[in-house]
Amino acid sequence: MADTIMQKENRMGTEKMSKLIIATGIPLMLSLLINSLYNFIDSVFVSRVSEDALTALSLSAPVQVLVSSLGLGNAVGLNAVISRALGEKKPDKVRKAADASIFIALCSWVIIVLICLIFVKPYFAWQSGGNEIIAAYGRDYLMICMLFSIGQMGQWVFDRFVIASGKSHLFLFTLSAASITNLILDPIFIFGLFGIPRMEAKGAAVATIIGQIVGAIAGILINKRWNKEIEFSFHLHQDKESILEILKVGIPSTLVQVLTSFVSIVMNSILLAFSTTAVAVYGVCARIQNIATVGVHGIDNGLIPIVAYNYGAGKKKRIEESIRWTLIYSVLLYLVFFVGLELIPKIVLGIFDASDYMLTIGIPALRILAVAYFASIPNLVFAAALQGLSLGTKSMYLTMARQAILPVLFALGLRGFGNLNLIWIAFILAELVGMPLAVFLWRGAYKRYCS
Repeated sequence: MADTIMQKENRMGTEKMSKLIIATGIPLMLSLLINSLYNFIDSVFVSRVSEDALTALSLSAPVQVLVSSLGLGNAVGLNAVISRALGEKKPDKVRKAADASIFIALCSWVIIVLICLIFVKPYFAWQSGGNEIIAAYGRDYLMICMLFSIGQMGQWVFDRFVIASGKSHLFLFTLSAASITNLILDPIFIFGLFGIPRMEAKGAAVATIIGQIVGAIAGILINKRWNKEIEFSFHLHQDKESILEILKVGIPSTLVQVLTSFVSIVMNSILLAFSTTAVAVYGVCARIQNIATVGVHGIDNGLIPIVAYNYGAGKKKRIEESIRWTLIYSVLLYLVFFVGLELIPKIVLGIFDASDYMLTIGIPALRILAVAYFASIPNLVFAAALQGLSLGTKSMYLTMARQAILPVLFALGLRGFGNLNLIWIAFILAELVGMPLAVFLWRGAYKRYCS
């Protein structure tokens, strides 16, 4: 049956590019928006508990990035490998890659559990600045999220199956199932409604992991019913070539995220020298960024399988066209949020029950970081395009430079002035320096593989 389906030309190789980019991106934007509401809503509700609880979630964020990095690496790898196999009309390769990605997801969960049991308690003893209340909130939240992260690892896989086959609208349903579950359960478990005990930060974690498990189950059902191009099953005897191919593309993305996680830890350490409130502001701004940039990331995520498919199908001109339209749409979609962050930062921060001191720090921080988010657009687009060509290492170089190495170097260099706003400016400088590197890497890759 898969062979028959593969005979038909996928829309990623035929549809008008201006329409395909937005048609592929919009469902992903909506899905990413819903997904971003996980941590955003957690933070909004937890901020009503106390600023210490909010700070604990901010300190948890780097470790959550570390957890997500394993799922992201698998997702990026399977996305590129499966989309390319679809373009090459190789259903057997598609099936083997799908099975391998499920196996990798299970292995990733085992690694996360081990990391949790060994490192979470020492981490908060170090990062909480001696505040035991913050440390307790953080341990409660993070240990639950990590120990039961099997749902998150499953979501990464089954969501990417529908994206890789060009059915990104189905992604909306799998992620909606997870996020809506989380949104409903958050206030119930955090504040103790309907006879449920009040669990505060721990309750936010319980709502999150239940939502992720629901999302993974929904992903399995939706793929089985409506995504016939990708057949999958779970077994221990995996195709080693498929595993290696997925890891080859995915490991660079994982390493970038891991490094980004450590960078966030370093940034939190720098900010703790100013105040714990500065750490809370950094975490809040990160959650606001996730909402504000859903359009950019949605378009970028949709670009990866489009580039991969057309590269596999030998349609090189469509790759160039896809880059151009992705840049245009990304800028237009972010402009609305950029204006809002610059004009009404006080209202935005008020969502998190910000104190007067938090507003004093947060308003300039949000305005400065909004500029950094704008400057990141071309870097994000070219990084996604490189992933689509299975050039994960080159994408890693770019992302490591702009998200890890450069921000830390600038922040460390500027902290001696004792001005917190200069720490936020470090992120703008990192993106500006990253732009010429992004152009250089993409031009070299396009000339070699697509000319």
